[in-house]
Order: sequence, then structure tokens, then C-alpha cells
Amino acid sequence: MPGDGKRLFLAARAELITAPDTYYWGVDADVSLPHWLTVRPLASTSPGGPHIADLAGGRGWLIFTFIRRYADPQTTVTDAFWA
Repeated sequence: MPGDGKRLFLAARAELITAPDTYYWGVDADVSLPHWLTVRPLASTSPGGPHIADLAGGRGWLIFTFIRRYADPQTTVTDAFWA
């Protein structure tokens, strides 16, 4: 993977991990994210399921799932793409 793509992936992962409420990404919930990162549910019928994070205007993306746990919440990236 090119260096610029790798840097964006690592920055996006850091943003997703440190988000105040990773489980809910609503209409205004991603206002605090950088301009090059947008997040939406992968399927509109499953807002609590997998999400997609579009990077750099669609040049790449991450598909991730957030598992809410009291002791150890977890964000798992299941797929990544960079063009």
C-alpha cells in the first residue's frame, strides 16, 4: 500500500477508536471527524451493524464493526481498500 494511503488508514483508525460514542453515527455524529473522513452504516436497515468509513473523498475505505462491551469495547476493521 502506498505511504499516503497507509497514513490515512492509521489516522482514520485513531479517529474511530477515540471517538466519544463510536456505537452511534447519526446525521450530526461525525461533525467532529476530519473533513477527509465520513462514516455511515454499511446497510441502512442495520444502523448498529457494520459501518463504512470513506477516506479522501472515496479514494479508499474501511469497513468496521463496533462491539459495545462494558469492560473492553472493541472496534474491528474487517475490510480495507485504497485506489
